[in-house]
Amino acid sequence: MKFLFDLFPVLLFFGAFKWGEGNAEKAQSLVTEYLSGIISGGTTTTELAPIMLATAVALIASIIQIGYLLVRRKKVDAMLLISFIIIMIFGGATMYFQSEAFIKWKPTVLYWCYGGAFALGQFVFKSNLIQVAMGSQIKLPDTVWARLSVAWILYFTLMGIINLYVAYNFSTDTWANFKLIAVVAIMPAFVVVQSLFLAKYLEEPAQ
Repeated sequence: MKFLFDLFPVLLFFGAFKWGEGNAEKAQSLVTEYLSGIISGGTTTTELAPIMLATAVALIASIIQIGYLLVRRKKVDAMLLISFIIIMIFGGATMYFQSEAFIKWKPTVLYWCYGGAFALGQFVFKSNLIQVAMGSQIKLPDTVWARLSVAWILYFTLMGIINLYVAYNFSTDTWANFKLIAVVAIMPAFVVVQSLFLAKYLEEPAQ
């Protein structure tokens, strides 16, 4: 459930974008009618309307997501908070400047923020963030915790680079597809691979 909750803005972004692509004039009308006050020029083109509409939906979804947690007095974890701040900044810039470049950079900035946090923890503050989060549930040798941390650093770094490559070398539609695949398929697959790597340590706990 938490996985789906965290994906809430991404799924709505993708759905709104796909709808906007198939209904560009309606998307343009919606953006012009309801968002003219926050976009430069007060109107948008049919070409930009799908990404503008999808970005607006993602912004609203993110606000609802954080608001729900606050109203329920539940903890807003650090990764979700970072994601919220970045979507507000880059999504807001996309809306105001009517430039899809900002929203396309958002995943890369988010990936690199996560990777940077893991790197700072591992190499500067000597605090393995994965071990801090999971150490009470799983007992592993320090070398294994370090390998996990490095693996996530490399994953986030590489995903940030791939996102930019797709964003600047393929259509916005292809980029939107990749953005969804990255969170619903690639990341879970990466987690599964790590689980297989950890299996032997769970079966044979370190003495």
